[in-house]
Amino acid sequence: MKDLPCIVMAATVWAYWACVGAMIVRVRRRTRKLSGIVPSQRLEQLMWLVWVPLVAAWMLLPYVAAGASHAPWQLPQLARELPFSALRWAAAGLGLVCLGLSIHCWLRMGRNWRMAVAPDQQTELVTTGLYGLVRHPIYALSILLMLCTLVVVPTAPVALMAAIHISLMLAKARNEERFLVGRHGAVYRRYMQRTGRFVPRLRALMGSRDGA
Repeated sequence: MKDLPCIVMAATVWAYWACVGAMIVRVRRRTRKLSGIVPSQRLEQLMWLVWVPLVAAWMLLPYVAAGASHAPWQLPQLARELPFSALRWAAAGLGLVCLGLSIHCWLRMGRNWRMAVAPDQQTELVTTGLYGLVRHPIYALSILLMLCTLVVVPTAPVALMAAIHISLMLAKARNEERFLVGRHGAVYRRYMQRTGRFVPRLRALMGSRDGA
């Protein structure tokens, strides 16, 4: 019998990357360029060598675990027993929330969304919505979605995948910040001072509450 939390998580991850694929197609049609889709920086090119197979594994492993009967792909018995089974369902639900918030961020980015740093393209700095609280809400949600995947699929391969993914997110965020400081200068430095990288700063939360 297929494990339902694994199926829900697999569907969520597939929907997430289907959205990313649709946006890649949209950017390609609008700009007629590969810049912003295929990385031009050496660092991002090296990251993509790891990232592409990692994404494929992320899409595959939850589905494999749903019906696997052999280690290391098989779910541990603990995952099917209370209270951990309830926690897995909560993580699957939180994964759906991450997907919905990611879609919100992608819509907020609009025409400014790119898959990779694009030095030859001029984009606007988006600082509204969740971007008013954190500099990289899409990456933060991606990390959270990966952690949800690990809770739903608590196996060694997924744990390794999660560690690599989070490391890549940290490296990509730092690289983009260096680029944006060079592109937007003091404006971006002030933005960095009032926002967190992945988690909101207390000052940003208080400002958001006061504005409401």
